[in-house]
Amino acid sequence: MTNPAERLVDLLDLERIEVNIFRGRSPDESLQRVFGGQVAGQALVAAGRTTDGERPVHSLHAYFLRPGRPGVPIVYQVERVRDGRSFTTRRVTAVQEGRTIFNLTASFHRPEEAGFEHQLPPARIVPDPEELPTVAEEVREHLGALPEALERMARRQPFDIRYVDRLRWTKDEIRDADPRSAVWMRAVGPLGDDPLVHTCALTYASDMTLLDAVRIPVEPLWGPRGFDMASLDHAMWFHRPFRADEWFLYDQESPIATGGRGLARGRIYDRAGQLLVSVVQEGLFRRLEG
Repeated sequence: MTNPAERLVDLLDLERIEVNIFRGRSPDESLQRVFGGQVAGQALVAAGRTTDGERPVHSLHAYFLRPGRPGVPIVYQVERVRDGRSFTTRRVTAVQEGRTIFNLTASFHRPEEAGFEHQLPPARIVPDPEELPTVAEEVREHLGALPEALERMARRQPFDIRYVDRLRWTKDEIRDADPRSAVWMRAVGPLGDDPLVHTCALTYASDMTLLDAVRIPVEPLWGPRGFDMASLDHAMWFHRPFRADEWFLYDQESPIATGGRGLARGRIYDRAGQLLVSVVQEGLFRRLEG
């Protein structure tokens, strides 16, 4: 049986059905909708497969338009917007059962030397990932055992996730909490050497915990949900090369939540403190009835 990292690589390996048209699998899982990071990662693969491979992606901007249906293939239609001397632009439309569910625009840039460089340091010093428990270990520690549904999910999870501030379980633990969260992450196994696969795998991961920062002041990260949430849009800027199967720190914060929407932004660093990727996302938050 393949491990979760190999399954992620397989999930990102789209079938080309025409020059600019690709088909991606959508696992038939017990989810209400297809995970947004999967759709974003697959769309970026489709965009990248229509370039010459010599220009890494430097930014993407995406909108989640409709929830995808698990188990139903998704078709990705790529428009070759521009092939310039330094930049390449692609627009991708994801279609499922005849309806557009997602749009993405990605820009690729030929690497060049600018003659200068600067970066603000990380906002805080955090423990190394080896000093922190996995999510599954935290749940076992708190509950004594992992619930069966979570056990199945943990076996399929392609990323090892470790919360810097641990999971919050009670209202007391979130009292006066800042809208901020941070996690260490890495793929649970090797992802190969294709840089596009690593970029798309990290794009997949970037949607996994980002909206936690919006939730932290209002409800614990573990336990019954008081709010339904869904990604509305997603933007990423890729600053430096990286491997998604090596540890990276995802530092996240929410500057505002109002009108049923919450804004979250994240900065992804390597272990040396180099900023690799910047992320911004807005999510829809609705109080659950009952």
